[in-house]
Amino acid sequence: MPANTQPLSGKPVTQDAGFDSKEFLASLTEAPGVYRMLDADRAVLYVGKAKNLKKRVSSYFQKTGHSPRIALMLQQVAAMEVTATRSEAEALILENTLIKKLAPKYNILFRDDKSYPYIGLSGGEFPRLFYHRGGFEKKSHYFGPFPNGLAVRESIQLIQKTFLLRTCEEAVFAHRSRPCLMHQIKRCKAPCVGLISKADYATDVKLAEMFLRGRHSEVIDNLSQLMATTATALQFEEAAAIRDQIKALQAVLHRQYVSSTREADVDIVVAVVERGSLCVNLAMVRGGLHLGDRAYFPQATADAEAAEALAAFVAQHYVEQAAPARMILSPFPVEDLPEGLNAGAPRNEMERAWLEMALTNARHAVQARRQARARSSGRLVSLQEALEMPDPPHRIECFDISHTMGEGTVASCVVCVDGAMKKSDYRRFNIEGITPGDDYAAMRQALTRRYEKVATGETPAPDLVLIDGGKGQHRVAREVFAELGLDRLTSIGVAKGEDRKPGLETLFVHGPTGPHKLPLQLGMDHPGFHLIQEIRDEAHRFAIVGHRARRAKTRGRSKLEDVAGVGPARRRKILAQFGGLDGVKAATIEDLCRVAGISRRLAEEIHKSFR
Repeated sequence: MPANTQPLSGKPVTQDAGFDSKEFLASLTEAPGVYRMLDADRAVLYVGKAKNLKKRVSSYFQKTGHSPRIALMLQQVAAMEVTATRSEAEALILENTLIKKLAPKYNILFRDDKSYPYIGLSGGEFPRLFYHRGGFEKKSHYFGPFPNGLAVRESIQLIQKTFLLRTCEEAVFAHRSRPCLMHQIKRCKAPCVGLISKADYATDVKLAEMFLRGRHSEVIDNLSQLMATTATALQFEEAAAIRDQIKALQAVLHRQYVSSTREADVDIVVAVVERGSLCVNLAMVRGGLHLGDRAYFPQATADAEAAEALAAFVAQHYVEQAAPARMILSPFPVEDLPEGLNAGAPRNEMERAWLEMALTNARHAVQARRQARARSSGRLVSLQEALEMPDPPHRIECFDISHTMGEGTVASCVVCVDGAMKKSDYRRFNIEGITPGDDYAAMRQALTRRYEKVATGETPAPDLVLIDGGKGQHRVAREVFAELGLDRLTSIGVAKGEDRKPGLETLFVHGPTGPHKLPLQLGMDHPGFHLIQEIRDEAHRFAIVGHRARRAKTRGRSKLEDVAGVGPARRRKILAQFGGLDGVKAATIEDLCRVAGISRRLAEEIHKSFR
């Protein structure tokens, strides 16, 4: 991207002397671009974009009535830098990149980079219907985005029920010898075993695509005509099945709280400030159907205004997400909207209904977040009092071990920060080199690997460590802490109660001054105990998921992978030839030699690996 960087000219201006805006503006270009406000230490205070740099930057220094946040920022400006770009679109992209890279103090930051979910249809003769997040493949078609996973799954279930498209993985589809359960419960027409022709399946796929693109009326009309045709031909069972398809589609359309007869694609974006909490809520309407909302809570100063947040969200969000045909914004108007967005206030009763829903959901999200924080704070204070800690524990880490008779041992570490689980800090440890089933050794290895980094200062130290285990496992934890010079850490061994009943757990507590004299048992209604249970259960879940994945990988590993000379391509060819591993196991050396590219020597090696 060609760009012209224009730093502040003249001698450096100290913060006390203030920023000489007149001198700077006199030589400022009127081209589109990005401006950066810097403090006396050259730290970036704010990044913004402009269609006309001179007009936009001038507005900060020649106008009055700025918000408290902007006024405070301007008092700290000691220098400015600008980058001129060829177009406003380039400025928008550069602004978004700089905001995410520099995280300026006075920008409103939206850090939810989680990709939106889509519905996908694969390529091939019998396309597969699937849930998708992440990058797109050229061979597949994608429909969306949807605001959340629930909306995608409900849509997939509807399409399965109505059009009976397959959802199985390609490897399963290629090796089926009889219909699966999905066919038996009337959710698939079993193309894997030839129970539907390629042409008929393609018709169903076409109708599903039309429905996903919002052409609901056309789909229902086509199905109605097909039902009439089959009934006239005395194919009453087929006609009844099509009738059920139509009913299923109509039932979903009728369930929508609001829908558009124009089958519109609209995003409704609202920003509200409630009791000091700022929330931006995005509601999506696709094909005339209201698909739900997603609430965002940006990182912003306490006095940020709703209009500023809305402008920041629109500028950042639609760099990476395709904009719909129309957008409804509140509060409106919004200054400096990205070029090409068709945005405005609601134009009719239906759009006003959508806007009111979005505003209501934004306020509900703020209230729910406030209640959750209050609940978390109360539980932390209760835990602090029970453990006689000087302060509520800010960061809590919990460990658990999972294995099956010593196989596939995995240790989990989950993290709770200020009463809320922080999944980005979760870790799993594949345990190696121990006696199978030795939970003490597994716990020692996991804790050593985790807290070696704490001891060297690479990662933050927790305020409280939970060990899902009894006195013995907790003793191992304290030994590890002593070896690493981390005796100051407070820890709890959570021992299961009688008959492993929840609520009867015993807590073995060790604080900075030493172990508590007696084990601690908190009441089942104790808020701090509820938090311990919640974190412990999450550690247990996370460990089990990791263990099952590791065990499945080990058990499902093809012995072909261990044969030298058999790479992925040959492996696929062999498995396809014999219909899976069972067929390969039953094959003779002569059978294996018939596979293209397999020499007799290699066939003998393959045959030997299965004996």
